[in-house]
Amino acid sequence: MSVAEPAGDTSHTTIAGDRAPGEQPDELPGLGARTRAEIPDDTQQALVVTGSDRNAWKSKAVLYERTATGWQAKASWPARNALHGWTADHTAGDLRSPIGVFTLSDAGGRLADPGSTLPYSQSPDFRIGGTGFLGEPLAGSFDYVIAIDYNRKRGTSPLDPTKPLGEAKGGGIWIHVDHGGPTHGCISLSRPHMKQLLRLLTPARHPVIVMGDAASLAT
Repeated sequence: MSVAEPAGDTSHTTIAGDRAPGEQPDELPGLGARTRAEIPDDTQQALVVTGSDRNAWKSKAVLYERTATGWQAKASWPARNALHGWTADHTAGDLRSPIGVFTLSDAGGRLADPGSTLPYSQSPDFRIGGTGFLGEPLAGSFDYVIAIDYNRKRGTSPLDPTKPLGEAKGGGIWIHVDHGGPTHGCISLSRPHMKQLLRLLTPARHPVIVMGDAASLAT
């Protein structure tokens, strides 16, 4: 599969997503009944990461907050996902990001806490070297990370290797700093947007990530 997908613009932040200012839909845009049913009733923050195609590695992330009158988009950012796109049955090494709704409980990174209200574990063990699929350097990708609660133990550092579903189902799926190319399974955002997201997510709002290609999320 070719990875020569055109590079996206990761330099901007859009407030209120694609909707008119002040417009607050009752339901999260782009999500079908089955996907919405997976979102916990107490969730008040949802990061919706949508890929245009099942096999694409470029996506869009929109952070929504639930208000008394509906869901309001707070920020919209370009994102990247796994090299081969998305899957509803993720396995170790498939180079696809898992589709689904997952809680966001823990954060960390090689650098000091930038102001996260999620529990933040700073450690030099958040290190990575070498190059990515496009030959881009990977150094710094784990300066800031948010663990996606797929096949992991909540309430621990993102570095915790525990995989309740077993090794075959993969793990270590994070939101991390973008390195300019597709990932192995994670979601990546530019460094400024990662810091912004860490400051916006609030445990008391029970944040989740809703992730997948547009067609899958619409079911």
